[in-house]
Amino acid sequence: MPHPTRLPHPLFLTCVLANAIASPPTYATENEPNVLVIVADDLGYGDVKCFGQGLCRIETPHLDRLATQGVRYTQAYATASVCVPSRISMMTGRYAFRFPPPQPGGPWGFLGLQIPQTHPTIAKMLSDRGYETGYVGKWHLGTSMTTFDNQRQDIGTVDYNSPIRVGPRQYSFANSFILPGSLDMYPYAFIRDHQWVGDVTAVKGWSAFARMGPASHDFKDDEVLDRIATEASRFIEEERDQPFFLFVGLTAPHTPTSPANEFLGKSGLGVYGDFVMNTDHTVGRILDALERTKQADNTLVIVTSDHGPASYAGAGRRAIPLQMKQLEAKGHYAAGGLRGYKFSAYEGAFRVPLILRWPERVAAGLTSDQIVGLVDLLATIDDATFTKVTDSRTNQSKSLAVGPDSISLLPPTSEKNPTKPRESILLQGSRGFAYRKGDWKLILCPGSGASGIWGNQPASDDAWKAALQEYHQAPNSHTQLERYPFVQLYNLTVDPAESNNLAKEQADRVSKMINDVKTLILQGHSQADSRGSVPSKQVSIFRYLPASLKKLPAN
Repeated sequence: MPHPTRLPHPLFLTCVLANAIASPPTYATENEPNVLVIVADDLGYGDVKCFGQGLCRIETPHLDRLATQGVRYTQAYATASVCVPSRISMMTGRYAFRFPPPQPGGPWGFLGLQIPQTHPTIAKMLSDRGYETGYVGKWHLGTSMTTFDNQRQDIGTVDYNSPIRVGPRQYSFANSFILPGSLDMYPYAFIRDHQWVGDVTAVKGWSAFARMGPASHDFKDDEVLDRIATEASRFIEEERDQPFFLFVGLTAPHTPTSPANEFLGKSGLGVYGDFVMNTDHTVGRILDALERTKQADNTLVIVTSDHGPASYAGAGRRAIPLQMKQLEAKGHYAAGGLRGYKFSAYEGAFRVPLILRWPERVAAGLTSDQIVGLVDLLATIDDATFTKVTDSRTNQSKSLAVGPDSISLLPPTSEKNPTKPRESILLQGSRGFAYRKGDWKLILCPGSGASGIWGNQPASDDAWKAALQEYHQAPNSHTQLERYPFVQLYNLTVDPAESNNLAKEQADRVSKMINDVKTLILQGHSQADSRGSVPSKQVSIFRYLPASLKKLPAN
């Protein structure tokens, strides 16, 4: 593996974005931009050639070309290292931990509602502004399905002949064609505008985990990307009198690693590389629909991934702990040479490729190393679509529409309305928070912040045990856990591989950053101009503690 401080230049390129951005146009009602968001599933920073560069052995021509037409963000973060909380923050502009517990549901695709129906989303904001809204692909934000005798939705209880009760429509997506969860999460069936598609009486499962569950008879895992591209293109090509917002949730390269037949063997890196190429091709097909309909220039396009790559994916179809290491031995680093994978609190879990293109306002060929987050989608789209015309038509206030943790990626439209760049971001690992501020990253746990069952090391339980031994005494409060050896601090500018924990030497910095995190959690928002945000309930800065520490007082 290459030396971690010698990663290809896109990780730490510097540019002054404001000097390179084209002057904003004069907005007019008939020129309100379309908005297209495409989110891949488990696509790593290093899986895209223009980001991973020398550490990427997979060809991604469509994403690379898109990057030359807009801005490539090299310091973009998913706010969580797993799917659901990451997608919650994307859709709402609000950190997922701020929401109340989700509604009850079953496993996998039977997940209960994750966002209160009354909470505003990007789709609600744009629907109120006269946009036609659509969602295609992986949903994974929970549903309420019709069940027999009002049982909990699960295997054997769902009435597939009846529409789901709550889904995309209740979150202001007027049109939808969704898969309830990930591609390896039953039920394996599409839902169009709340009605199940096909005869959902089969039982199927896929190679990665062999999760056997209800499926429609004609559902095939290696045809899903094609179906998503077809449905997304159809939505884009529809004739309409108003602008559109389309959110596309790709199901790849998340397991099961199931490339279409035409891509098998194409990458030379097994099915994972083939599936990434299939994903890139799918993005290209959707973008082609914009070109065919001559809407590309007036469409804000954002393409990204929900978090970093899974360590158990790789050249083979079966999920195997650290299978990704086999690809690294061949020179392909899905996480771009960064430490850790999906589930962890390290950079490899959070850093994602992010490309923004909007020819009418944003100059082409830019690279930015500004800290940005997927939680910023809402504010960015709000900024792009807000006009005085829509303000008077809907009686909306732009500042009220912005999520409490969201910052626009776009340049200010005037000197009177400056957009301050993001200085920090809170990151949610499966067993530990992390906090990036400037060059520094604080991890609020020892070890990887993951269970370790799929290869993230050190495993959480082992790391806590080692830290307690090193501490040489029994902690008597959470306050004592807010210091070395229970936390980690890295300077990402000089140590992007997070190999040198400076928490002991930089105790004052650790203390200040922890206070920042506590304030961010308790005040209910992280942006100074947020309005209407509700203070969060007490949330411990420790997402996971071993049993021996759970009863420690906070102070």
